[in-house]
Amino acid sequence: MLSLKLYIGYWLIALILIAILPAQAQQPKTDILLLGSDHLAQIYKKDNPNTDVLTPSRQKELAEVVRTINAYHPDLILVERLPEEQTELDSLYTLYQQNKLDIAGMDGGRGEVYQLAFPLAKKANLKKIYGVNAPGGTSQSILDNGEHIELYKQATTELRKVVGEKYTALGNNSLSLKDYMIFLNKPECYNLIYRLRYMVPARVTNGKFKNPDAMVDTAFVNPKYIGAELISVFKNRDYKIYSNIVTTQMQTHAKRILVIIGVAHIGSLKSIFRDDIEFTLVDADKYLK
Repeated sequence: MLSLKLYIGYWLIALILIAILPAQAQQPKTDILLLGSDHLAQIYKKDNPNTDVLTPSRQKELAEVVRTINAYHPDLILVERLPEEQTELDSLYTLYQQNKLDIAGMDGGRGEVYQLAFPLAKKANLKKIYGVNAPGGTSQSILDNGEHIELYKQATTELRKVVGEKYTALGNNSLSLKDYMIFLNKPECYNLIYRLRYMVPARVTNGKFKNPDAMVDTAFVNPKYIGAELISVFKNRDYKIYSNIVTTQMQTHAKRILVIIGVAHIGSLKSIFRDDIEFTLVDADKYLK
């Protein structure tokens, strides 16, 4: 039989939970829509105008993406820029609001920050766009050896084939930018990327990184878990981005957040926000139609 002290202890815990859980349930949650994007400036090929987001036809397609996402009515827009770049971001957005920013003539003007975030923020009458990126990324190519490396290479080849087909379609003008964005934000796309970056590498062991960059602290890399070490580099950055997102929300008290970020982060960030009881994930395909 339970001792009296243990019995009383269980009842105290139960009473505490009864008091806490309803209070948590009553707390209004923050909606968050994670919009995955390719880095639009990197799609551009000088010898192929179909890849140029600045052409009138591609601008019309992007305007349609902006129109559909605007129906979400965000009260906070966050982008893949470092918080340390906030002053520059503020200055450029102010010029954009005043119709004084020559995006076409800017270095990087084809990027999603200017082509998607700026027009969306202006439509929503937002005074500011916040950068929530974090350092810590690296190239997937530094993992090229170890036991079971063939599994990682096969997954890489599969993803490149799928994405390559879409690049080809964009290049021959048989795919609109809106349809490309719809594709990127389908679970079958971002989950394919998620598996390649955050799951398959764990199967690769007993290897070493090839030409790792400064973002990888090789002094603490365990060769036995070389694939898991790569995952930790990617996940470490995502948790920093997550921290920037939630602290910006705490600062602004926003209730409908839109995050525009590279599609490679979507699966990972969704997995994090699913476990955060203060947020409700909103699927992008609810609006991208």
